[in-house]
Amino acid sequence: MNATPRVLAVLDDLLASAPGERGALWRLAEQGRELDANLLRLPGGAEVGEHQEDALDVLLVVLEGGGLVRTGGGELELGPRTVLWLPRTSRRALVAGVGGLTYLTVHRRRPGLAVKGPSAEAAYEGGEGPCMLDRVCPECGRLSEDPAPVFCSRCGERFPEQR
Repeated sequence: MNATPRVLAVLDDLLASAPGERGALWRLAEQGRELDANLLRLPGGAEVGEHQEDALDVLLVVLEGGGLVRTGGGELELGPRTVLWLPRTSRRALVAGVGGLTYLTVHRRRPGLAVKGPSAEAAYEGGEGPCMLDRVCPECGRLSEDPAPVFCSRCGERFPEQR
């Protein structure tokens, strides 16, 4: 890994070059990193449904627009330059204001997924697990905990309509 500091992006340039885009506009993708960062844009009225991150604290910085965060303790207003800490295990939902919401999230990188064998206590019941492809975000690949997701809790992308 190259340990030389370098400029990865200029946010003003990213925002100006993608005025109508939504979802993930940029992601930190450097090899060997210990952080993840995402630049996201939600259109006016879009929501990231209620969810809980059990493993990671998340720092959210509003760059443009506004909206609110719904928590168990009420609602928090978001505006440009607001910095919000979302502690792990906190439940929250994000709602973009009428003008939309563009924000940067930063958190520790998730550990890789590992396949574990069945535990001694678990009894094999047979059959296949349920197909959950309808709960995988088409934009970023995150599996939603919501059985009928509307918007992705990571990138804000709308899920396809269910039939």
